[in-house]
Amino acid sequence: MLKGLGGLGDMAKMMKSAQDMQAKMAQMQEDMDHITVVGESGAGLVKATATAKGDLTGLDIDPSIFNGDEKEIVEDLILAAIKDAQSRAADRAQQEMAKIAESLGLPAGMKLPF
Repeated sequence: MLKGLGGLGDMAKMMKSAQDMQAKMAQMQEDMDHITVVGESGAGLVKATATAKGDLTGLDIDPSIFNGDEKEIVEDLILAAIKDAQSRAADRAQQEMAKIAESLGLPAGMKLPF
């Protein structure tokens, strides 16, 4: 008699999955503030620390590179360390997204958020 309503269970299941995904995404976004990565340049003479969101939180510079004649080299090392930290942050963010996708049973390589 109510043949067409058989799909409502599937719809409820889909809505529950969407809510679960939303909750996991919100938690992951919060966690990304606490995950840190370190980028470096000059064989570790300059290190930049960032959150997995890419926000720079620290910079460590070995005092041995402070030479007035090499100002441009020092600037390049600092920029390289920051770029490395940002790249590592982006990679880490992708890893965290992949974990969520896997936990939801989504195909590998599926980009989140949609």
